[in-house]
Amino acid sequence: MMEKNIQEYLTVAEETARAAGKVLLDYADRFHVREKGHADLVTEADFASQEKVKEMILGAFPTHKILGEENIPGTDAAGGPGVYRWIVDPLDGTTNYVHKYPHFAVSLALEYDREMQVGVIFAPMTGECFTAIRGGGAFLNGKQIHTSPETEIEKSLVAIGMPPESGPGSLDLRGFLYALQSTQGFRRTGSTALNIAYVASGRMDVAWHFRTKPWDVAAGTLMVREAGGVIRSSNGGEFCVDNGDFIATSTDFLMEKFLKLIPEV
Repeated sequence: MMEKNIQEYLTVAEETARAAGKVLLDYADRFHVREKGHADLVTEADFASQEKVKEMILGAFPTHKILGEENIPGTDAAGGPGVYRWIVDPLDGTTNYVHKYPHFAVSLALEYDREMQVGVIFAPMTGECFTAIRGGGAFLNGKQIHTSPETEIEKSLVAIGMPPESGPGSLDLRGFLYALQSTQGFRRTGSTALNIAYVASGRMDVAWHFRTKPWDVAAGTLMVREAGGVIRSSNGGEFCVDNGDFIATSTDFLMEKFLKLIPEV
């Protein structure tokens, strides 16, 4: 990938995320809701936002492929060597959106040769736009951001994702209950993308989720790393967006401490 192209990709990604965010705001108060699964909602706004993403991305880069949360004819999920693949969540935090809770976002990432190159997470209600470019840092509304310097679990503010189907014996709930006594506090925003962006910007010290989809985390993965943080799978191995579980921390030292909690759950 030529360096001069990376900035072009980021520019298109940000313009696209902002346009998709406008679609979401335009659909407010005039959408219908249906359940994809238990407490897993989808609206016309999800599909309209993804259509806008498809239109703009393929309009700019017609040979690229798209993996999106909401299936749309004409998109192609396949990635691989030498492939440009956009990984798209047109509305991360649909339940929040339905309830007019302002924590929802559009998340876009460009993967090339199985490496994230650019990422954008845009929150339409707040106007906050988190961006990252491989080797070029992470930014919030154009100002460079960094993870917090926190190294102590006891002083950490933690963002957690809790899937709708989490039962009393689920790993997610057991992990939460165990770690609750070891941290300064927990927050559940209802948006995995924003959780990770908040780690990148230093607002949170840790974020974790044991069951995610690629579109939930693709942009945030790059963001955390470019902001100086660490993201791994819950077993301590290298994180892969297709595998579903992650822990993101502000520092390596905090990661090593936090990983020690996982065997206990």
